[in-house]
Amino acid sequence: MIVEANADDFAALIKGLAPPGLALPDTPIEQPEVLQMLADLAIRVSMAFLPAAWMIVDQAEIVGLCSVLRPPVDGAVDIGYGIAPGRRGRGFAGQAVGEIVAWASSAPGVTAVTAETGRDNLPSQRVLQRNGFARVGQRIDDDDGPLICWRKDVG
Repeated sequence: MIVEANADDFAALIKGLAPPGLALPDTPIEQPEVLQMLADLAIRVSMAFLPAAWMIVDQAEIVGLCSVLRPPVDGAVDIGYGIAPGRRGRGFAGQAVGEIVAWASSAPGVTAVTAETGRDNLPSQRVLQRNGFARVGQRIDDDDGPLICWRKDVG
């Protein structure tokens, strides 16, 4: 299940603590500097659009995170997601992306969800394919290298 994340949630995660009512997995969700970058991103996005981020939760344990990467452009919401290393391969990403697609389907002004995956990230590509995303292009990112661009129309 996805649970909207706020600044207090990110502050706790950065300190290695679980937000109230939730638990952390036995492996870190992400490194503190990446969590800080995601917290900063959520603040920037939330100035123009909400929700900006979600925690991916299974049985009260945070198993991953999902973020809106920028406010919608022409109705498209661009997302990024990650699962704690010790919780990968259990379907959490697929379920979370499915919930985000369902949310987007009823969100005012949202007509599509977009995402990018590394060219060699087959598990993430399967998550998007199973949720009805279509491959719509590719690009080279200075930091991440070759990426595949994906889109799912929802409106």
